[in-house]
Amino acid sequence: MSRNYAGLSRERIIVEALHIIAGRGLGGLSMRRLGDALDVEAMAIYHHFPKGKEQLFNAIAAYVTTARVVSGLAEGQGPPGDVDGAEGEEATGTDPVAAAGSDDLPWDRRLTVWAEAYRERLLTYSGALSLLMHRAPHTLGEEDTRALLHTALTEAGLAEDDVSRACDALNAYCLGSVAHQVRHSDREDAPDASEALAGFRFGLRALLRGLAG
Repeated sequence: MSRNYAGLSRERIIVEALHIIAGRGLGGLSMRRLGDALDVEAMAIYHHFPKGKEQLFNAIAAYVTTARVVSGLAEGQGPPGDVDGAEGEEATGTDPVAAAGSDDLPWDRRLTVWAEAYRERLLTYSGALSLLMHRAPHTLGEEDTRALLHTALTEAGLAEDDVSRACDALNAYCLGSVAHQVRHSDREDAPDASEALAGFRFGLRALLRGLAG
């Protein structure tokens, strides 16, 4: 059978892997199945991920946890509101990470923007939650995202050791909140999307105030 290798890239592989995970679960992802979905031999995937499935899993985790935001807003959302509940700005389509990392925004606003974008990514790729739960927080996301969190938390007045703990706490809150929402989504009394977001924002405000205190 002829195989089309043109256009095969790390991102294309990751996106197709996430499609398989969404339909079959994490256990349903194999290199052979992924190759069939991409119309390539499984060995072609190893060209991009020579260390195999574990390297692919790490790349999936980084892809999912790289929160994308647009001018202070989580991509695809309305204004998230700052820590005190004020409405946000209109989206202008500026560079995602640069927008959240702008010095024009206070530290708590930047963390709010990041957390809501992160939550949206986790909900979009909820099939990968179990994979993320087994990844150490410092392995998640890209370097610029970690730098954004470090800078914001330092501005909040946290000592260096506490910054690392605060990053772990923010990551755990976002993961735990989404995992709880997904786990109970089929219940009759499950909150709708707006109620779930309101609950997330409430908890996030409490967490950020605690960090600042």
